[in-house]
Amino acid sequence: MGDNPTLEARLLGWVREDAERMTRLRQARELALPQWALAAGFVRNLVWDRLHAHDVPTPLNDIDLIFFDREDDSSARDRELTQRLQAHGGAPWSVKNQARMHCRHGHEPYRSTLDAMRFWVECETAVGVTLDERDRLRLLAPFGIETLMSGRVTLNPLHGDAEVLRRRALEKQWQTRWPALLMPARDFD
Repeated sequence: MGDNPTLEARLLGWVREDAERMTRLRQARELALPQWALAAGFVRNLVWDRLHAHDVPTPLNDIDLIFFDREDDSSARDRELTQRLQAHGGAPWSVKNQARMHCRHGHEPYRSTLDAMRFWVECETAVGVTLDERDRLRLLAPFGIETLMSGRVTLNPLHGDAEVLRRRALEKQWQTRWPALLMPARDFD
């Protein structure tokens, strides 16, 4: 566990109680990818739904499977893995090897999945969960989960582009789906 074991235990309990998410974690685990996690909206939306007492989970636009493998960082591999996962009932998977994502953003090469997550736009999206062979859940959260669990949205200081965060929030309709979110001071209407 990390900085706040109570919050982490609560979040992992929510994941474990969600049969759909546990199914997706087990499907991802079958690929045996290095440093893998299901991240972004997979965790964030669950937390925000719980904080807003939504009875029905917000549908996921995609299921973000991230991993880190310098040995084979081709986009063709990501596409092949995505197709394999979609064969399990057509879920909207998005598989991305973080070993090559630095090129997309003009950064120095990332050292790990966790290192790559440090550059995501908002801190609350940079949270992932993985499942080991003994069905134990583990969080990956380079910024911790305190702001996520308190319903705040914060710009990652390493990203630094508030306009990108504003566009993401509007495009994804975060304040419509989760009106109690505490957004940055900028106007998000």
